[in-house]
Amino acid sequence: MATALVKGQNGALAAGPVTVAIRSAAAAEVAALLVTAGGKVRSDADFVFFNQPQAPGVSLRDGVLTVDPALLPAEIAQVRVVLTLDDQGGRFGDHPAPVASVTGYEYVVDGLSSESVVIALELYRRGDGWKVRAVGQGYAGGFADLVTDHGVAVDDDSEPPPSGAAPPSGPASHAEPAVSAEPVVRAVPGEAKLSLEKRKQLDLRKREVSTVLHAGQAGDVRARVVLVIDKTGSMAKQYHRKVVHRVVERMVPIAIQLDDDGLIEPYLYALKHTRLPEITVEHAEQWCETFLHLNGVHGGIDYGALGARNEELPIIGDIVSTLRPGDPPTLVLFFTDGGFAKKREIAELMRTAARLPAFWQFVGLGKANYGLLRSLDEMDGRVVDNAGFFALDDIDRVDDAELYARLLGEFPEWLRAARAAGITR
Repeated sequence: MATALVKGQNGALAAGPVTVAIRSAAAAEVAALLVTAGGKVRSDADFVFFNQPQAPGVSLRDGVLTVDPALLPAEIAQVRVVLTLDDQGGRFGDHPAPVASVTGYEYVVDGLSSESVVIALELYRRGDGWKVRAVGQGYAGGFADLVTDHGVAVDDDSEPPPSGAAPPSGPASHAEPAVSAEPVVRAVPGEAKLSLEKRKQLDLRKREVSTVLHAGQAGDVRARVVLVIDKTGSMAKQYHRKVVHRVVERMVPIAIQLDDDGLIEPYLYALKHTRLPEITVEHAEQWCETFLHLNGVHGGIDYGALGARNEELPIIGDIVSTLRPGDPPTLVLFFTDGGFAKKREIAELMRTAARLPAFWQFVGLGKANYGLLRSLDEMDGRVVDNAGFFALDDIDRVDDAELYARLLGEFPEWLRAARAAGITR
């Protein structure tokens, strides 16, 4: 019995080859795009369709794709399954929703209207394994929009190729990578459990996040999201006024746009630190009420034992220990009111961390003396600039557009530099 997926949902794939098939009432062609972590093909050889049915690890026969992850090139991070209507003037909205199936899963690709091309599913690397995600992203502009979005150069007046036509020309060798015409807003299943009002606010925030990433040509990037929150006595006002609660709520849209599962990996720190349960979209409010405290025992954690003043080296070192060169990127969102005492040691640790696949965005909460944090952008001796800092006297007075622009503005630039240096993929 296949597991039903909804748009944005994902599931783990069993080891070994898998088959992908599409059932469609309308005449349509199945294809696949083999893309890197940046969401682009390496050449036209990474486009599998009726006239080019083979690529390393992927084959197409009688409308069925077979994908063997073990045979995919190391640079390939995702295999995107594409469905294209044969009728050049056709629209998916005029037909019953197609059904995409992959070994163990099934996805009804509903909600389509004027689109003639749709990415139905995405198979992607996750650690040492592979997962499948229900995508359902359509392209009203048809085939040309699809290939341009994935880095393939086409003429402005090109039309979708008729059956049996030759593939489009390969990526332009000296051109900047193409980006989609509009930011793509992702979703995770837990959003459906929110109230209508909360879903509307979340959608607005996701759009702001997507706009920033899209502008930095990082709209297709998938990254682990780590959240670090200062739990020291000087933060008492921020906790009492629930400013920290609202910080967490505003980080959730970032995780939905970046993380495969829309999850945040959270830590609280003072003299010591603790890793807390992951934050999910549907339980974010409950998570804040359970875990955002300065004292007492909550969720089985003795908050008093963590201390009441700052010690950054252990928490930074712990996160650094989870990173390996060549891994997918990590975004660390580090909220503190300052007080970094061991400046020389922290600076040296951040120089070491520059060789690892994480960008550290430090954010100052409240009016404080941030010292070392203000000099992170100018710190020398690093392979790449792996950290940024800005201070917010009152985060509640900063609108979402400005907040996400400041939180994510440097991340795409770091990512390009880190990829060029072989630090991340």
